[in-house]
Amino acid sequence: MELHLKIIGVLLLILALLHFSFPKYFNWKQELSLLSVMNRQMMYVHTFFIAFVVFLIGVLCLTSSTELSNTTLGKRISLCLGIFWLVRLYVQFFGYSSKIWKGKSFETVIHILFSIFWTYLSTVFVLIYLV
Repeated sequence: MELHLKIIGVLLLILALLHFSFPKYFNWKQELSLLSVMNRQMMYVHTFFIAFVVFLIGVLCLTSSTELSNTTLGKRISLCLGIFWLVRLYVQFFGYSSKIWKGKSFETVIHILFSIFWTYLSTVFVLIYLV
């Protein structure tokens, strides 16, 4: 499982950095211009902190894979992370409208890839706790 945690760590670091492209990719300058300053800034701040937490989880996986896999505290942390990513997987299917991706090739591929990714994360972390 330690190898899986290292792989997850790298993937989460990439995902965290990917968040910095969101404003441009999703055209936030125009899309968020109708929002109040408070709501617009909340989008930027929350995106930053989501990216920061994802980055820190990635660092944790890269630097503490042995501890996450082999200690009681590590296994409990892994269970919590497994639940966290399982909820994220649930949101992938029930929190977002299928209108976002249905009938759109690129968006459908991204939807499938992230569904697989959230499944991988939740499975590895829960298995660490159970084994």
